Amino acid sequence: MFKHSLAIARATLYQLFLIVTVIPYAFACILWSPLPLHWRYRLTAGWPRLGVWGAKVILGIRWQIKGAGNLPDGPGILLSKHQSAWETLFFPAYMPRELCFVYKKELHWVPFFGWGLALLRMIPIDRSKGRDAFEQVVRTGQQRINEGRWPILFPEGTRIAPGKAGRYKLGGALLATRTNTPIIPVAHNAGECWPRNAFIKKPGLVTVSIGPPIDPAGLTAEAVNQKVRDWIESEMRILNPERYGPDQAT
Repeated sequence: MFKHSLAIARATLYQLFLIVTVIPYAFACILWSPLPLHWRYRLTAGWPRLGVWGAKVILGIRWQIKGAGNLPDGPGILLSKHQSAWETLFFPAYMPRELCFVYKKELHWVPFFGWGLALLRMIPIDRSKGRDAFEQVVRTGQQRINEGRWPILFPEGTRIAPGKAGRYKLGGALLATRTNTPIIPVAHNAGECWPRNAFIKKPGLVTVSIGPPIDPAGLTAEAVNQKVRDWIESEMRILNPERYGPDQAT
């Protein structure tokens, strides 16, 4: 009973911490909007970094990176497992390149958080445009890659519970083949500490595992997508083998 009450208290304190910090950060984003994009990004990324720090101090969620040497010193597209909100804070704060999330443009209307997002020139899409929306991703994605930034996508599309795998959509693989850009596959187990839609989080260690870049040259988007899925889902069985039965296929 005491542990449960403590967990509720920590979760409440952390939620207040996010709210109290995001509001002044949002107004600060507006104030520094005339600055060059690189400076705006670094300043704005301070809030997700603060969020990851707060999760460590308040919730006891620690983290480590495995395979950091696989991160290229050049163009790349991050395709990552998606289990929680934690990784959406972690990636812009700790990746060595500026990231560009692909997201629905309606997020720009979210108070405070959306305002800061809108100022970072990422890859917002209008889902009502159907196929044209993907062409927009390719055009804008190529521009961001040319600027030295890394697009990031979650191929499963939504947060998936630990031990499960969603259908890997082709968007990231198509972007890679159309722009001839290597994919950086990422597996992690953040959902073990920060379950989907859960108010109460669990203390523990999150491992973010970076895989070897996947070169799309000469491959179809389907083949690239399968390579991404194979690596991520195989790595998930290494990170949390207890979640998978011995005869469960990837």
